[in-house]
Amino acid sequence: MKTTQNRKVNKWLLSLMLVVAMAFTAVGCGNKQEDANVQTQTQVQEDAAGQTEETTAQAEEAEDAETEAETTDDAGTDAEASSAAGDVTVLGEGQMAFTFTVVDADGNETYFEIHTDKETVGDALLEHELIAGEEGDYGLYVKTVNGITADYDVDQSYWAFYINDEYAQTGVDATNVEDGAAYAFKVEK
Repeated sequence: MKTTQNRKVNKWLLSLMLVVAMAFTAVGCGNKQEDANVQTQTQVQEDAAGQTEETTAQAEEAEDAETEAETTDDAGTDAEASSAAGDVTVLGEGQMAFTFTVVDADGNETYFEIHTDKETVGDALLEHELIAGEEGDYGLYVKTVNGITADYDVDQSYWAFYINDEYAQTGVDATNVEDGAAYAFKVEK
């Protein structure tokens, strides 16, 4: 009987040891899974930090470009700067501002933002040497705009003056500056 009882105790102890061994194995595997989760989480955080640094660097580059574009010349007059896009030239200092577009014979467009205290568009553009011409019976006959000449006597082309995308009813030297308006000269035949 003692042998039977010893066998039962041995079985019980063996079962207990087996349960303990399985528990340690499960805990050990859980730690490995937890370690893998921690490594994955750490990698995700590092990747996110890298993307944040990259985004921050790109934002700083864009800010530097914008700051550079807003820089004016040392003289303080005829402040020339380009927008961040690089396609608008800013000229002058004054209380009023307007946009000025030059469209050449090939359809190429050049954009300006003019700041001025002059009363007429002609005076503001002459101040920045953007137009030139000769006096005629009806005021200034513009032959050159932004260094490009259009002469009706030579090739039947001329500079047409537009106010807010409409053909102007007045000459450039008789048109009062309107704050926020859009003026343009376009080569036409």
